[in-house]
Amino acid sequence: MDQNILERVNPVFNTAKMTVFQLASTGEKDAAAIAERLNLTFEETQNSASSKASPEQMNTSLIMLETRWRTSSAIALQTGCKTLVDLPCGYTPRAKDFAQKGIAYYGLDLPAAIAEAEPAILSLIDEDQRPLVHFCGVDATNGESLRAALKDTEGPLCITTEGLLMYFNDSEVGALCDNIRMLLSEHGGCWVTSDPETTFQYLMTLQPIAGDRFMEVMAKNKSMVQDKSDVSVGKSALIVSPRGDAAENMKNAMKFLAAHGLKAERMILSEYMPDINSLSKVTPEQAEAIRQNMHKCAYWKITTMDKSVAVDSADLSSESFDVQANVANETLNLSLKGRVDTLTAPNLLALYERIKAEYTLRAVAIDCGELAYISSAGLRVLLIMKKGSPDGVRLTGINATVREILAQTGFDSILDGAVSLLGSVIEKTLVKPTFLYYIFSVKFIKEGS
Repeated sequence: MDQNILERVNPVFNTAKMTVFQLASTGEKDAAAIAERLNLTFEETQNSASSKASPEQMNTSLIMLETRWRTSSAIALQTGCKTLVDLPCGYTPRAKDFAQKGIAYYGLDLPAAIAEAEPAILSLIDEDQRPLVHFCGVDATNGESLRAALKDTEGPLCITTEGLLMYFNDSEVGALCDNIRMLLSEHGGCWVTSDPETTFQYLMTLQPIAGDRFMEVMAKNKSMVQDKSDVSVGKSALIVSPRGDAAENMKNAMKFLAAHGLKAERMILSEYMPDINSLSKVTPEQAEAIRQNMHKCAYWKITTMDKSVAVDSADLSSESFDVQANVANETLNLSLKGRVDTLTAPNLLALYERIKAEYTLRAVAIDCGELAYISSAGLRVLLIMKKGSPDGVRLTGINATVREILAQTGFDSILDGAVSLLGSVIEKTLVKPTFLYYIFSVKFIKEGS
């Protein structure tokens, strides 16, 4: 494919050239060698059609970039994974660093970037270490392209992304999350990304440097990045905005992850950040202020929710009712003991809705082995669970008493069909819930339930 066509279709990879030139400017010799091989210049990589890089902007970008590059590598090494997946890999020399440590490296990026980056980076790597290094052109939103690129990997993966999410819209970020969850489910490992709090890190780095010109430089940098990438940046649900309630914005970003079967651990930046050469480009006072500000920033280590997660339900227990809950593989597993009636059914519903707000749920599985009784109020909770679960509600361990109640009230032994039947009664008649409860109660009394 003609390189010019690839660049015109997706110019965002040009920001990767800006990045490797900045890394070279920090004193990173391998980055400098790559920049020289690609004939990159300051004018080409740092300026845009509408603006020129200011000294404050350049120093902030250098510190931000070097911190991100070195810290992400430090966290990735600490995970102990023997395969690093750099998505996107851009033009940085990380492949050489990890190959020297005996770690398999997979550099994934847009085909246009890979066509230029692969020969430039491989030229830096010793022949005996090249078998550890792999490059492949992919689309991060295309799961099959990622799966094909990583089909020969061994052991758990550490997937790193730096400066990717800021260029994606919510649909694209959602697809990326689904794809990473797929890869981690198949291979194991984790996803390390600096992107969710990248705006905070930039603000915390820029403020000591720019001082009174803070807002001016901030706006100028955003305009320059948008010119380079030809997309609107920083709009996705996983980029935590400092505007408004920052804590609520972070909570919403975590919920977005949870909706895609992922959970995040915040890795406080100052605890993992090695020495940063580019801090020498600012005053000692500015450098110290930046170091202190990094106590407030974090990178995210993201894993799947596939493993069973216990849910605290102790506050819902009583003498007549107890419930144990955990979430695994998008299924809420409940173990019920005692009576689910008018007094205890609200507790069960409250637990379900609390868990559903925090986790992605496709199904509910209920162990009824110690369930002594369920009233119409409890059945109504099961119906609510059914309607909120794409893959339905399943009952196991049903004893004779509970089975008889299910049969008497229109629920057969397979809850999925029975709940649908009850749902049609509620939705297709004018019977009010209170009257329906009365009918069930009378039936239970007549039958001695």
